[in-house]
Amino acid sequence: MTDKEDLIIPSQGSMLRDFIMRLKLIWGLMKDGHVSPWLKLIPVLGLVYLVMPIDFISEIYFPLVGELDDAAVLWLTNYIFIELCPPDIVLQHVKALTSGVPKADTDEVVDAESVEIKDTDK
Repeated sequence: MTDKEDLIIPSQGSMLRDFIMRLKLIWGLMKDGHVSPWLKLIPVLGLVYLVMPIDFISEIYFPLVGELDDAAVLWLTNYIFIELCPPDIVLQHVKALTSGVPKADTDEVVDAESVEIKDTDK
């Protein structure tokens, strides 16, 4: 069994890139034959809830909260799906997705000086 630390998707430097990486991971796991079809129902049910006209919290009475519950259900179903998938299969997909993708190195600081160059051709 692998450590839980290995299963964390490494940050790609921005929220959008991390979101796209998570979507690619979920899509890869959905296509993987080693993942139980019963587990694959979890994200599908999240999408079904998103398009269902019936909500836990109505957007009519609570406009902002009504939208947030849709997002929370999507996040929760996708999180549970990844957590319940076999860790070694998730790790294989994470490694395949991150191989060739440079990791965001936020600890690196470049010490430099700037120089203003004036245009003399005017």
